[in-house]
Amino acid sequence: MADTPTKTLHLYVLNGPNLNLLGTREPQVYGHQTLADVEALCQRTGRGYGFEVHCHQSNHEGDLVSWIHEAGLHHRSGHLAGIVLNAGAYTHTSVALLDAIKGTGVPLIELHISNVHARESFRHHSYIASAAKAVMCGFGVMGYGLAIDAIARWQETTT
Repeated sequence: MADTPTKTLHLYVLNGPNLNLLGTREPQVYGHQTLADVEALCQRTGRGYGFEVHCHQSNHEGDLVSWIHEAGLHHRSGHLAGIVLNAGAYTHTSVALLDAIKGTGVPLIELHISNVHARESFRHHSYIASAAKAVMCGFGVMGYGLAIDAIARWQETTT
């Protein structure tokens, strides 16, 4: 009797503008770890759950929208674990990202390295939060691993 093949679940980790500057940009706020460190953490954590991890960063809003659409294709076929999205400043400005998330129905965690609620008042509003399954902030880079852990738990409860 042949083994039943298991489906590969895709996990997207999307980072928005200026996150390519991690490690050098305001280290007192964002720490000294780099985007490469973040991506290594996400790959390691995601693979531990058997996810195929796709890490992307862009300073362009349209790229982020396109990757959400791509993840939406996996979602419709039942092969998406979820998305971790650190949209950076687009969190506070982007209706396009909100519409992409709502339009695709992807399970998504909005993530911020810093505690945005302890910062400038314009950072307190998120367009994305209303479409996110969860919002995390203030855990530093460690938050990415925690978000992936949460997505894995979602998978356990839906299978």
